[in-house]
Amino acid sequence: MKAIPACHPASAAPRRRFILGLLATGALLAGCATHAPHAERAALAPTGTLRVAVYPGSPTSLVEAAAPESMRGVTVDIGRALARTMGVPSEVVVYPRVAEVVAALQRGEADFTITNASQERAKLVDFARPLVDLELGVLARPGSRIGNVEAMDQAGATIGVSQGSSSERVLGARLKQTRIRTFPNLDAARNALLAGEIDAFATNKGILFEMAERAPGTRVLDGRWGAEHLAPAIPKGRSAGKPYLESFIRDVQANGELEAATKRAGLRGTLAPSP
Repeated sequence: MKAIPACHPASAAPRRRFILGLLATGALLAGCATHAPHAERAALAPTGTLRVAVYPGSPTSLVEAAAPESMRGVTVDIGRALARTMGVPSEVVVYPRVAEVVAALQRGEADFTITNASQERAKLVDFARPLVDLELGVLARPGSRIGNVEAMDQAGATIGVSQGSSSERVLGARLKQTRIRTFPNLDAARNALLAGEIDAFATNKGILFEMAERAPGTRVLDGRWGAEHLAPAIPKGRSAGKPYLESFIRDVQANGELEAATKRAGLRGTLAPSP
């Protein structure tokens, strides 16, 4: 690096040039320290903008539909932080449910999301290291025959799940007597629960606590039937960006950005990531 000459107080002009030189050098060093190299940036945001895919109703993704400046959600905040660190603009793209978020990444219409790193989804998108684990639980309506997590499987009971979700696949295979009913979005599930059309709704507790606040009389049952491993996901074929993404994840876990994002989103039911 070229040496910066010493500043002599004899003239204001050299002093001014020296200060401007320091500022320019600092800006250059900051850019080198934060912005992704071209290859990684091209892999993670090939259009020049990081398209962050979310769905409403989940603190892990997007708490509720809102104007861009008012959006809250772990994926929203971490996605925007990634874009800033890379030195590119971000765009938050909203889909009705998580299955369509994953499908958008498959088609290359979106670049980034955070979702459950299940084995099935790992066949469709590439995952980085988990950010946080989340308890899987049950939201029961008043007077539900399902009074605890252990009583999920019983004749005559109906449990709702999101269409195309990991819960649909896992509970569909696990529950032998309970009927599984799928819903296209979380609003539809909440309305069915309040109308008594289903006994309970099952997904991660981050979503369940959010639903409970908008569904009077319902409650999130104690205990859990599993855990989700929430991890950043990118489209297949973009492995050149993975090292940068992994480094970014370690940074947000250590520097408090992840903690701030979970608090801002009101995310509950979290666990330490599995080793």
